[in-house]
Amino acid sequence: MEAEAYRGYCLESVAAAYDVVLITGEEPSWEVPYIRDCLVVPDPTDQVALYAAGRTLADRHDLAGVFTWTEWYLVPVARLARRLGLPTTDPEAMRACRDKATARSLFARHGVPSAASASVRTRYEAQAAAERIGYPVVLKPAAHAASIGVIRADDPDQLTAAYGAARRAAELGLESTDVLVEEYLDGPEVSAECVTYRGETTVVAVTRKTVSEPPHFEELAHSVDATDPLLATVAPAARAAIRALGITDGVSHVEMRLVDGRPRLVEVNGRLAGDMIGHLVRLATGIDLPRAAADVACDRAPDLTPIRSSAAAIHLIYPETSGILTRLRFDGPRPPWLERVHFQRRSGDRLLLPADGGDMFTARIGHLIATGPTTETVRARAATALGHVVTHVEPAAAS
Repeated sequence: MEAEAYRGYCLESVAAAYDVVLITGEEPSWEVPYIRDCLVVPDPTDQVALYAAGRTLADRHDLAGVFTWTEWYLVPVARLARRLGLPTTDPEAMRACRDKATARSLFARHGVPSAASASVRTRYEAQAAAERIGYPVVLKPAAHAASIGVIRADDPDQLTAAYGAARRAAELGLESTDVLVEEYLDGPEVSAECVTYRGETTVVAVTRKTVSEPPHFEELAHSVDATDPLLATVAPAARAAIRALGITDGVSHVEMRLVDGRPRLVEVNGRLAGDMIGHLVRLATGIDLPRAAADVACDRAPDLTPIRSSAAAIHLIYPETSGILTRLRFDGPRPPWLERVHFQRRSGDRLLLPADGGDMFTARIGHLIATGPTTETVRARAATALGHVVTHVEPAAAS
């Protein structure tokens, strides 16, 4: 997935307020206009190499803070901040965010409504856990992200295949290689976008999500409305979850489902949300989450004052079938409310949907963003724009 397309707005925002020095896994390209200095660490999860790079940059510059919006780097970067004597949430709290089994345990201890969950290492343990919890269940890696390896099983036959998919993804985990078997939370999925500074959490927006039909949980669309009445419903649960995990500083993306109208926690991501959600928040409210993340990292109180009241939505573009992309274009007008259309694929690319063994990284074609006064308006506008996206995928021949 293109880093510039989905995270470029973050770096641009931070660089407008701060001098930025970067530790990255590859030579910078699009980042160059926004940074003053850079060190390449081929594997930023290598704590020793990350420490060395951080120390070198600290010798060159007067560092005020350090943070990341990359899921895999949350724990190493928190440890780096601690080593450099810079503000940070405790690395163990970041580790709890990354290990969903630990998070579930902390939610239970602190009375945060969540899901019944069991950590398993074998298919037989998974089957036993599913029988205890009751079908349908969700299987997921304990320490992954982006819905990779997350799959629903409605009966023992489906569980066998689901466990295999979750296990393959779990083996790539850094903090844990366990698989979780969890209660299926039946209800609309939302997320709360939060900023925590010195232990006080402000929930600045709620994101409503559209996800694919079971068994997979691909996120297809998001919308943010500055006046969404759900904000009052989800904010207490989000704050409780952040407090239970021990997060004291930073921006968090708290995912939950509304079961019978009440929030039940899915997970807490101790970082800026992906899929341009932070950009949607800024379009709808004027609140700049990347800037807030940088401010908090430097122990400065962030400005979370809304300066507009509107709505924005992103529609993520996927094919209907796996195969070779042979045609792709936007064939329609570009009204002022169509904030952007972005294609990250080109003709000749192979697309692989989750049902065929792929994931969001192997299937997504691009995205479009619409703005407007209300959720209903922006969703309708996004759907209209999507109707002008012309694609053709030639199904791949069976191997």
